[in-house]
Amino acid sequence: MNLSIVIPCYNEEKNIKNTHNRLDAIMKEYIREHTGFSYEIIFVDDGSRDKTAQLLEAAASRDACVKYISFSRNFGKEAGMLAGLTYASGDAVTIIDADLQHPPEMIPQMIEAYNEGYDQVIARRDRKGDARAKSLLARMYYVLVNKLVDVHLVDGAGDFRLLSRKAVDAVLSLPENNRFSKGIFSWIGFKEKQIEYENVTREAGESKWSFRQLMQYGIDGVLSFNNKPLRLMIAVGTILLLVSLIYIVIMLVFICIHGIDTPGYFTLISAIMIIGGVQLLSLGVIGEYVGRIYYETKRRPNFIVDKTNINSSDDQ
Repeated sequence: MNLSIVIPCYNEEKNIKNTHNRLDAIMKEYIREHTGFSYEIIFVDDGSRDKTAQLLEAAASRDACVKYISFSRNFGKEAGMLAGLTYASGDAVTIIDADLQHPPEMIPQMIEAYNEGYDQVIARRDRKGDARAKSLLARMYYVLVNKLVDVHLVDGAGDFRLLSRKAVDAVLSLPENNRFSKGIFSWIGFKEKQIEYENVTREAGESKWSFRQLMQYGIDGVLSFNNKPLRLMIAVGTILLLVSLIYIVIMLVFICIHGIDTPGYFTLISAIMIIGGVQLLSLGVIGEYVGRIYYETKRRPNFIVDKTNINSSDDQ
């Protein structure tokens, strides 16, 4: 068996050495116990502005198992994972973060599950140590998103997983530019197994995800796999229309009985604000979908490779 380990990196100069050393030790220990096993470690530098690229090149010069891909600029983690999957040659591929919040010690357990016949072995973390507000928001998000999207997303199950070659090829067969990997992994299906692990803090450095980026990622999750928000706007518009008609009938009856009264300023302003707000919200939702169509029709590559020590010239 040949395993590819894909590690997207962005400004991770403080973690590269530790990540490489831990993975190298774990894999060599596994090789000693299992004959016929080999591996490669593919670091994907997502346009880092620190010394990440130089450290990866140095690691590759010392260790033949280390491969690197450096982007021409920052394309985002989704592009980093896609590039790693594209260039990976293994019978199975594991995706893991460079900050060691995904414990590499779980990889042998994932391999054993793969040998049992699972095409996706998903590491699911608990939320011990997370702030209560963060955990509550995460749970609320997954409840909401699972009511909207056409796939099932599991709270705590992220990108840390092992994919069989069959599953990798299925992911690569999906051509869209607006990628939401959590949804894609769920959409392709195949036999899967979940493995629980305790929440781990970063070894060093700071998270590259700002609140705005997390919000955008959450919106991507809602819009990438369904058109229910559009249908929801139809429902909201229908309800408002029915309420307006009922209000008109009630006011007409009131006028017939009591005569014309002075128009209500509050009622008028409230109606304008409600209807205007719904219209703007609807336009925003429609605009998001139109924007995604716009980007898809451009057919731009998901990433552009600047340097790599892997023999391939195909950008995806």
